[in-house]
Amino acid sequence: MTAGVTVHEAVDQEMVRGFHRDGFVVVGDVLSAPEVAAVLAETERLCAGELGRIAGADTAPAGLSGDELLRQFLCIHQPHKVSSLVREVMSAPRVITALTKIIGPNIKAMQSMVFIKASGKPGQPWHQDEFFIPTRDRSLTAAWIALDDVTVDNGCLWVLPGSHRRGVLYPDRVQDHPDFDCSIEAYDFPYEDQDAVPVEMPAGSAVIFNGYLLHRSLKNSGRDGFRRALVNHYMSAESLLPWGQVPEGVHVAKHDHRDVVLVAGTDPYAYKGLADLTSAHTRPDKDGGCDR
Repeated sequence: MTAGVTVHEAVDQEMVRGFHRDGFVVVGDVLSAPEVAAVLAETERLCAGELGRIAGADTAPAGLSGDELLRQFLCIHQPHKVSSLVREVMSAPRVITALTKIIGPNIKAMQSMVFIKASGKPGQPWHQDEFFIPTRDRSLTAAWIALDDVTVDNGCLWVLPGSHRRGVLYPDRVQDHPDFDCSIEAYDFPYEDQDAVPVEMPAGSAVIFNGYLLHRSLKNSGRDGFRRALVNHYMSAESLLPWGQVPEGVHVAKHDHRDVVLVAGTDPYAYKGLADLTSAHTRPDKDGGCDR
């Protein structure tokens, strides 16, 4: 160990080196067992519509069990807009500590998602998050928090280590493979499926990964049960976020999505104020048709 460097500092340095080398790092004990249980209970309340309207969700039939209710959903986008608990988890201390080492002291979040993925439900094809959420400084980083033990059998994430390093967005196309949700897939990249590694981890852990990292998940092939996860996206608060529709009268180069949550440090663009531009919503999975 280098003189003057504490054990904690050495661990932090190794984490940052691993992140920049591989494009991802696993952080354990992001949520305690009681915290995981609370988020799972909140997920059920979200699906039941108890916390507010989820756009795109039909009213659930009366008499469904908790598991039957959850199986009506594959993913809920922006649950932090109706759940104070999900919004609180955006600032989970161990996640924020890691992000400040990786991104910098000033961090904002712009998206949350709850993936439910019951047995038999599809995964997502190879993609890069930066394709969907563009950042000017390439600081986009995801924190994918496991709410169940995630395994190859129930559809854990698979990543292509180092695929972020070129900073290239690969070509994309619409895919309709039955094992994947209706979504865009990346293709024509210099990696093979056999280069991928699974990210198996216990509930309460998180995989934090770069927005350019190629990753996918496979179908939940478990006989029963769920592979639930809470995923939040973050970036440097020091960069504009040119995401979404450009308001009338605003130059494209100055467009800055301001429906954000500051989770660390200060916001240099606070003078612009905040905007309420998104709402909690869901999309149908393959059983219910495609929403492209």
